[in-house]
Amino acid sequence: MKVRATVVALVPALLLAAAGCSSTDTSPTGKDPDPKGSASHASGAPGAPAATATGGSATPKTGGSKAERSALEQGDLPGYQISAEGKNPNAPDGQPQADKKACQPLADIMGDKPDPAARETVNRGIGSQKQVGLAVSASVSSYAESDAKALIARLKAAVPACATGFTATVDKQTGSYRDVRAADYRTTGDESVSWTTTAAAQGVSAQVHLVVVREGDTIVRLMALNVAAAEQKTQVPQEVADKQLEKVQRAG
Repeated sequence: MKVRATVVALVPALLLAAAGCSSTDTSPTGKDPDPKGSASHASGAPGAPAATATGGSATPKTGGSKAERSALEQGDLPGYQISAEGKNPNAPDGQPQADKKACQPLADIMGDKPDPAARETVNRGIGSQKQVGLAVSASVSSYAESDAKALIARLKAAVPACATGFTATVDKQTGSYRDVRAADYRTTGDESVSWTTTAAAQGVSAQVHLVVVREGDTIVRLMALNVAAAEQKTQVPQEVADKQLEKVQRAG
Protein backbone atom coordinates (compact mmCIF):
# COMPACT_ATOMS: atom_id res chain seq x y z
CA MET A 1 0.00 0.00 0.00
CA LYS A 2 1.28 3.43 -0.90
CA VAL A 3 0.58 4.77 2.58
CA ARG A 4 3.27 2.46 3.95
CA ALA A 5 5.96 4.19 1.88
CA THR A 6 4.91 7.73 2.68
CA VAL A 7 3.72 7.68 6.30
CA VAL A 8 7.34 8.13 7.42
CA ALA A 9 7.35 11.61 5.95
CA LEU A 10 3.78 12.36 6.98
CA VAL A 11 4.08 11.75 10.72
CA PRO A 12 7.79 11.38 11.17
CA ALA A 13 8.73 9.72 14.42
CA LEU A 14 5.98 8.26 16.54
CA LEU A 15 2.99 6.90 14.68
CA LEU A 16 4.99 4.19 12.94
CA ALA A 17 5.29 2.36 16.25
CA ALA A 18 1.55 2.61 16.74
CA ALA A 19 0.87 1.52 13.17
CA GLY A 20 2.97 -1.57 13.75
CA CYS A 21 0.49 -2.86 16.32
CA SER A 22 -2.78 -1.88 14.67
CA SER A 23 -4.87 -4.97 14.03
CA THR A 24 -7.63 -6.16 11.72
CA ASP A 25 -8.15 -9.42 13.61
CA THR A 26 -11.53 -10.15 15.14
CA SER A 27 -12.77 -13.15 17.03
CA PRO A 28 -14.63 -15.69 14.88
CA THR A 29 -17.29 -15.85 17.60
CA GLY A 30 -17.95 -12.12 17.33
CA LYS A 31 -16.65 -11.50 20.85
CA ASP A 32 -14.13 -8.82 21.75
CA PRO A 33 -10.59 -9.37 20.45
CA ASP A 34 -8.14 -11.14 22.72
CA PRO A 35 -7.47 -8.61 25.52
CA LYS A 36 -3.96 -10.00 25.90
CA GLY A 37 -3.12 -8.60 22.46
CA SER A 38 -0.97 -11.50 21.30
CA ALA A 39 1.97 -10.89 19.00
CA SER A 40 0.09 -12.62 16.18
CA HIS A 41 -2.47 -9.81 16.29
CA ALA A 42 0.14 -7.11 16.17
CA SER A 43 0.88 -7.06 12.45
CA GLY A 44 -2.56 -7.45 10.93
CA ALA A 45 -3.37 -3.99 9.60
CA PRO A 46 -3.19 -3.62 5.83
CA GLY A 47 -0.38 -1.22 4.98
CA ALA A 48 0.84 -1.04 8.56
CA PRO A 49 4.59 -1.43 9.04
CA ALA A 50 5.50 -4.59 10.92
CA ALA A 51 6.16 -4.26 14.63
CA THR A 52 9.84 -4.08 15.48
CA ALA A 53 11.60 -6.63 17.60
CA THR A 54 12.00 -4.11 20.39
CA GLY A 55 8.42 -2.90 20.06
CA GLY A 56 6.57 -5.83 21.65
CA SER A 57 3.95 -5.74 24.34
CA ALA A 58 4.69 -3.28 27.09
CA THR A 59 5.50 -4.86 30.44
CA PRO A 60 3.82 -3.42 33.55
CA LYS A 61 6.14 -1.35 35.72
CA THR A 62 5.88 -0.96 39.46
CA GLY A 63 8.94 1.25 39.88
CA GLY A 64 10.86 3.68 37.74
CA SER A 65 10.18 7.33 37.06
CA LYS A 66 6.77 8.98 37.16
CA ALA A 67 6.69 9.02 33.36
CA GLU A 68 7.42 5.28 33.22
CA ARG A 69 4.74 4.52 35.80
CA SER A 70 2.28 6.70 33.88
CA ALA A 71 2.81 5.03 30.50
CA LEU A 72 0.10 2.73 29.21
CA GLU A 73 0.77 -1.00 29.44
CA GLN A 74 -0.63 -4.04 27.69
CA GLY A 75 -3.90 -4.95 29.40
CA ASP A 76 -4.79 -1.37 30.36
CA LEU A 77 -7.13 -1.07 27.37
CA PRO A 78 -9.05 -4.20 26.32
CA GLY A 79 -9.37 -4.30 22.56
CA TYR A 80 -6.07 -2.50 21.96
CA GLN A 81 -2.54 -3.75 21.39
CA ILE A 82 0.00 -1.61 23.25
CA SER A 83 3.66 -1.63 22.27
CA ALA A 84 6.65 -0.28 24.12
CA GLU A 85 9.12 2.22 22.73
CA GLY A 86 10.60 0.13 19.96
CA LYS A 87 10.46 2.15 16.75
CA ASN A 88 10.28 1.05 13.15
CA PRO A 89 13.83 1.28 11.73
CA ASN A 90 12.52 3.37 8.83
CA ALA A 91 11.24 6.10 11.15
CA PRO A 92 13.41 9.22 11.20
CA ASP A 93 14.96 10.40 14.46
CA GLY A 94 14.88 13.82 16.07
CA GLN A 95 12.76 16.93 16.03
CA PRO A 96 11.23 18.13 12.73
CA GLN A 97 12.12 21.66 11.64
CA ALA A 98 9.24 23.84 10.40
CA ASP A 99 9.55 26.30 7.55
CA LYS A 100 7.67 28.91 9.63
CA LYS A 101 8.86 29.95 13.08
CA ALA A 102 5.28 30.27 14.37
CA CYS A 103 4.65 26.63 13.44
CA GLN A 104 7.70 25.11 15.13
CA PRO A 105 5.68 24.02 18.20
CA LEU A 106 3.40 21.99 15.90
CA ALA A 107 6.40 20.47 14.11
CA ASP A 108 8.05 19.59 17.44
CA ILE A 109 4.97 17.65 18.51
CA MET A 110 5.58 15.27 15.60
CA GLY A 111 9.09 14.45 16.82
CA ASP A 112 10.63 12.10 19.34
CA LYS A 113 9.47 14.32 22.22
CA PRO A 114 6.91 17.14 22.49
CA ASP A 115 9.58 19.84 22.52
CA PRO A 116 13.23 20.29 23.55
CA ALA A 117 12.31 21.21 27.16
CA ALA A 118 11.06 17.69 27.94
CA ARG A 119 13.17 16.07 30.66
CA GLU A 120 12.01 12.53 29.87
CA THR A 121 9.58 11.06 27.36
CA VAL A 122 8.10 7.55 27.39
CA ASN A 123 6.34 6.53 24.17
CA ARG A 124 3.72 3.91 23.46
CA GLY A 125 2.18 2.68 20.21
CA ILE A 126 -1.49 1.69 20.40
CA GLY A 127 -3.29 -0.30 17.71
CA SER A 128 -7.02 -0.83 17.79
CA GLN A 129 -8.28 -4.40 17.49
CA LYS A 130 -11.82 -3.03 17.04
CA GLN A 131 -11.38 -0.38 14.32
CA VAL A 132 -9.38 -1.51 11.32
CA GLY A 133 -6.22 0.53 10.82
CA LEU A 134 -6.63 2.93 13.76
CA ALA A 135 -3.21 3.73 15.19
CA VAL A 136 -2.55 6.01 18.15
CA SER A 137 0.75 7.24 19.52
CA ALA A 138 0.69 8.07 23.24
CA SER A 139 3.57 9.68 25.09
CA VAL A 140 4.08 10.93 28.63
CA SER A 141 6.76 13.59 29.23
CA SER A 142 8.08 15.13 32.42
CA TYR A 143 8.78 18.88 32.58
CA ALA A 144 9.36 21.74 34.91
CA GLU A 145 5.77 22.88 35.44
CA SER A 146 6.53 26.33 34.00
CA ASP A 147 7.86 24.70 30.81
CA ALA A 148 4.78 22.48 30.56
CA LYS A 149 2.50 25.51 30.83
CA ALA A 150 4.59 27.36 28.23
CA LEU A 151 4.28 24.44 25.79
CA ILE A 152 0.48 24.47 25.97
CA ALA A 153 0.45 28.24 25.48
CA ARG A 154 2.70 27.97 22.40
CA LEU A 155 0.51 25.27 20.89
CA LYS A 156 -2.67 27.27 21.48
CA ALA A 157 -1.07 30.21 19.66
CA ALA A 158 0.38 28.08 16.85
CA VAL A 159 -2.85 26.32 15.82
CA PRO A 160 -4.62 29.46 14.51
CA ALA A 161 -1.34 30.99 13.29
CA CYS A 162 -0.67 27.94 11.10
CA ALA A 163 -4.19 27.37 9.78
CA THR A 164 -3.01 27.66 6.17
CA GLY A 165 -0.33 25.06 6.74
CA PHE A 166 3.43 24.58 6.96
CA THR A 167 6.10 22.08 6.02
CA ALA A 168 8.46 20.24 8.33
CA THR A 169 11.68 18.33 7.67
CA VAL A 170 13.31 15.65 9.80
CA ASP A 171 16.26 13.50 8.80
CA LYS A 172 16.05 14.88 5.22
CA GLN A 173 12.41 13.84 4.88
CA THR A 174 9.80 16.56 4.36
CA GLY A 175 6.06 16.52 4.87
CA SER A 176 3.46 19.25 4.59
CA TYR A 177 0.65 19.94 7.04
CA ARG A 178 -2.37 21.84 5.78
CA ASP A 179 -5.82 22.72 7.08
CA VAL A 180 -4.70 23.00 10.69
CA ARG A 181 -7.94 23.33 12.67
CA ALA A 182 -8.71 23.48 16.38
CA ALA A 183 -10.89 20.55 17.49
CA ASP A 184 -13.15 20.18 20.49
CA TYR A 185 -12.02 17.35 22.75
CA ARG A 186 -12.84 16.60 26.38
CA THR A 187 -10.02 15.78 28.79
CA THR A 188 -9.63 15.62 32.56
CA GLY A 189 -6.25 17.39 32.67
CA ASP A 190 -5.42 20.88 33.89
CA GLU A 191 -5.45 22.28 30.34
CA SER A 192 -5.33 20.93 26.82
CA VAL A 193 -5.24 21.74 23.14
CA SER A 194 -6.55 19.62 20.27
CA TRP A 195 -6.39 20.01 16.51
CA THR A 196 -6.63 18.17 13.22
CA THR A 197 -4.45 18.48 10.15
CA THR A 198 -3.96 16.88 6.76
CA ALA A 199 -0.41 15.59 6.36
CA ALA A 200 0.85 15.09 2.82
CA ALA A 201 3.95 13.77 1.07
CA GLN A 202 4.65 12.29 -2.36
CA GLY A 203 1.07 12.88 -3.44
CA VAL A 204 -0.48 10.94 -0.55
CA SER A 205 -2.51 12.53 2.27
CA ALA A 206 -3.39 11.41 5.77
CA GLN A 207 -5.83 12.88 8.28
CA VAL A 208 -4.23 13.26 11.71
CA HIS A 209 -5.81 14.18 15.05
CA LEU A 210 -3.65 15.44 17.91
CA VAL A 211 -4.40 16.06 21.58
CA VAL A 212 -1.89 17.53 24.04
CA VAL A 213 -2.78 17.70 27.73
CA ARG A 214 -1.01 19.19 30.73
CA GLU A 215 -1.51 17.57 34.13
CA GLY A 216 0.70 19.46 36.57
CA ASP A 217 4.28 19.08 35.35
CA THR A 218 3.40 16.23 32.96
CA ILE A 219 2.54 16.51 29.27
CA VAL A 220 0.48 13.81 27.55
CA ARG A 221 0.65 13.77 23.76
CA LEU A 222 -1.78 11.69 21.68
CA MET A 223 -1.78 11.38 17.89
CA ALA A 224 -4.12 9.28 15.77
CA LEU A 225 -4.54 8.29 12.12
CA ASN A 226 -5.99 5.39 10.19
CA VAL A 227 -3.21 3.54 8.38
CA ALA A 228 -5.71 1.45 6.42
CA ALA A 229 -7.64 4.49 5.16
CA ALA A 230 -5.30 7.45 5.51
CA GLU A 231 -7.71 10.04 4.10
CA GLN A 232 -10.46 9.05 6.52
CA LYS A 233 -11.06 11.47 9.37
CA THR A 234 -10.12 9.95 12.68
CA GLN A 235 -10.04 10.87 16.34
CA VAL A 236 -8.08 9.80 19.38
CA PRO A 237 -10.50 7.39 21.11
CA GLN A 238 -11.90 8.95 24.28
CA GLU A 239 -11.21 5.77 26.24
CA VAL A 240 -7.52 5.96 25.33
CA ALA A 241 -7.19 9.56 26.51
CA ASP A 242 -9.17 8.88 29.69
CA LYS A 243 -7.08 5.85 30.65
CA GLN A 244 -3.81 7.62 29.90
CA LEU A 245 -4.73 10.60 32.06
CA GLU A 246 -6.02 8.31 34.81
CA LYS A 247 -2.61 6.66 34.96
CA VAL A 248 -0.82 10.02 35.05
CA GLN A 249 -3.02 11.20 37.88
CA ARG A 250 -2.48 7.98 39.86
CA ALA A 251 1.28 8.14 39.35
CA GLY A 252 1.32 11.77 40.51
